[in-house]
Order: sequence, then C-alpha cells, then structure tokens
Amino acid sequence: MSELIFEPEAAGMHTPVAPVDATHGILLYLEGVTVSFDGFKAIDNLSLYIGDGELRCIIGPNGAGKTTMMDIITGKTKPDAGRVFFGQTIDLLKLDEPAIARIGIGRKFQKPTVIEPLTVLENLELAMSGAKRLRGLMTTRMSGEERDRISAVLDQVGLNEQAQRLAGVLAHGQKQWLEIGMLLMQEPRLLLVDEPVAGMTPAEMERTAELLKSLAGNHSVVVVEHDMGFVRSIADQVTVLHQGRVLAEGRLDELQVDPLVIEVYLGGEDAHH
Repeated sequence: MSELIFEPEAAGMHTPVAPVDATHGILLYLEGVTVSFDGFKAIDNLSLYIGDGELRCIIGPNGAGKTTMMDIITGKTKPDAGRVFFGQTIDLLKLDEPAIARIGIGRKFQKPTVIEPLTVLENLELAMSGAKRLRGLMTTRMSGEERDRISAVLDQVGLNEQAQRLAGVLAHGQKQWLEIGMLLMQEPRLLLVDEPVAGMTPAEMERTAELLKSLAGNHSVVVVEHDMGFVRSIADQVTVLHQGRVLAEGRLDELQVDPLVIEVYLGGEDAHH
C-alpha cells in the first residue's frame, strides 16, 4: 500500500473555520446571479434564499439550471454577475471549493462516491479526518470523542449493523446513506443533495425521506429531485427553476395547480411519479 500523505497542520481539524452569522434566519443568499456558457444563460438573474435549518426542494425541467446553481454555491463555477453569501458575512465568491467545504457546505452528488474496498466505519473515519490528511487510517486509534461522533452518525443514517461491512457490498440505498453520513462527519451547516432517490426501492425512498427530514433543524438541506412523490413526502417549501431563474415558490400542493408550473414542468412525465 502506498504511503499515506496528510497535512500535519490541519490534522484533526474538522470544524468550520469561521462562524456563520445566520442571525436574520437566512443561511444562504443568492442575489441576481447570472452565468453564461458560450452565450447561453444557464443561470439568469437568479435570486434564492434558504432559511437556517430549512429543508428545501428544488425542482424543474432538465436544463433549468439546478446543477449549475449547486456548482456556484460550492465554488465549482463562478458567476458572471450577482452575490452569493453564506450567512451575513461570508462571501462565497471569494472562496475556492476546498475553503467552501471547510466552512460548512457539503454536497452529495447523484452517484455515490464511497470508497468500496473500505468498511463503512473506515469511510466515516476517512471523511472525518479529511481526504488529504489521512492520519494512518488503519493504525491510528480514534479518540473517545471521534468514536462517539462516528457512532452517532452511524445511528443517524441507520448503518450501525453494517459498520464492519465493506462499502462495496452495500445495497444501493445504503451506499447513498453512507455518503450522507460521510458528509455529516464534516459537520456541514448546509447540505446540497442531488437526486438522492434515483434507483431506490420504495422502502429505501421512505428511509431516505426520514433521514433528510431528521437533518433539518440542525442543518439546512437543499434537495434537487425529480420524483414528485418523494418531494411531497419531505418538503414544506419547493422552488421551481425554469431557464435559470425562479419560476415559482411555495408548497407543492399550491404549485401543482399553478398554470405556469403545470405548463413548463408538472404537465410532463414527472407529474406521474
């Protein structure tokens, strides 16, 4: 096995590097955000506000700008115009991707990125210590506090009984929960979750709904999802994106009778889920 490399000065650092000021009740601000790719406006004067501790679902047709929006929040893409703030004081446009992750923004992509040859427990320990600062993963003894945190996350994502199993042999839904657990080890204030129930069984979807709802309050959770049944089961507030801007916002039952929303989105195949 090749030698593990880590950053000594950062070893063990898993807490956000700056306090997040959400005293106004809003954790994430996007204001007047625009980004173009080869002349096409993927995001067009988008303004969006996510409350502290809120669970928000983002829906919209393909090409509505959902992925680009998450790329902007996490620093992968820089907009041409607009403001993006985390709390009152942290300007996300001045930070790169690693810095944004460190201050408490975690992103879960659609395809799980667990490390399959490692156990569930080892995946969580790796996520806690940071991928670039592996503290001799197989040999270092965990502190009691670290052990307690891992135990709490295992319990939260429902993988206690799978702790010693290799991640590669988990069911699809369990891999998704493990990845959410890996994000939780980094103590994010905001979680961005992309299509979490794609390919899941109904029982896995139900468990995922319970998990995401349990995270709200301690975390703000933004879920991009196509499955309307799942959205209905978890979201109080839904935002509809269309052509890079907010088309409508509100409760799903209200949006489902909005003529404009029906025309551009819910009238399509997604309405039948």
